[in-house]
Order: sequence, then C-alpha cells, then structure tokens
Amino acid sequence: MIENLKEKTGHSLDEWKKIIAAAGLSKHGEIVKLLKEQHSVTHGYASEIALKSLGSDAASASDTDQLIDSQYKGKEHLKPFYEKILAEVQALGGEFEIAPKKSYVSLKRKKQFVTLNPASKTRFEIGLNLKGVEPKGKLLAEKPDSICSHKINLADITDIDQEVIEWIKAAFAKAG
Repeated sequence: MIENLKEKTGHSLDEWKKIIAAAGLSKHGEIVKLLKEQHSVTHGYASEIALKSLGSDAASASDTDQLIDSQYKGKEHLKPFYEKILAEVQALGGEFEIAPKKSYVSLKRKKQFVTLNPASKTRFEIGLNLKGVEPKGKLLAEKPDSICSHKINLADITDIDQEVIEWIKAAFAKAG
C-alpha cells in the first residue's frame, strides 16, 4: 500500500504525516476520520496512513512479540484464544502474514481477513472481512465501512467451535 500511496492518495507518507501533525491529531480514529472526510482517502489507505503516522503498525515496532504481550497484560487468560485461533489458521495451509498492532493482531493474505483482539477482560473478539455475507449464528454485523465487516465475540475458549472455524475459513478463502 505504501508503494502506491502517492499515486492513490496524491501525497507521500511524509506529506501525510505533516498534514496529520498540523491537525494536531494523535488517535487512530481521529486521523482516519480526517483523511476520509477532508481528503477523500479510502478507509484502507486512511487506516494505513494513521498506523504509519502513529508508529503503531507491526513494521514500526521494534519487537512485535512485545506488542502481543502488551495486549494481554491483565488479560492473560485470553491468550489461549489467540493461540488456538492462530493454530487453526496455520492448519489451513496457505500463506498469511501475522501483523501485530498495539491493541490487536491482524492476519493478512492479499488483504486482511481476520483481526484477533482481547477486547476486554472478559471478551475476545474476532473481526472478519466477509463483506456481502449475511450475519447469522455467532457472526455479527460490524460497521459497514470498516475493513472487518463482521465480528464474533467469545467469552470462553470452548466458544471456538466448528462454526467459528468455518467463518474464519471463509474469510481466509476470500482474502486469497
């Protein structure tokens, strides 16, 4: 995305960083909103620019394992959810990238297909990119313009059942 940034958005990353700094913004959501509403940048590029500007993407982190460990501080009991889901995705056999952020982990093929997020002390959230799929069962609709069109909330490790795995497989297949 960064390679095509100037062509797609009209500005280089350094130019976007100056625009964001001049606006005095320091939160991801605020930056995305500014870029989308005032500069007509698509959501994907706006999010990538925000992550790069804040240094909260995996590539900006010096230790991605530390990013993951920080996500589970005080929520250590949710780390097995992450590990189990990651093992299920690895078992699918295709190549994918694990891209930790400050508050979640993004799994990407040609595009992001899943996010893994210890959302609270009692809830683990899976975000899924399944645009065009009707929500049903454990699959809930998310904001229509977000990268992850759906989510699944988990409270117990046993909630990671065949239905959840099938939704993950569907998102994996769509992203390939």
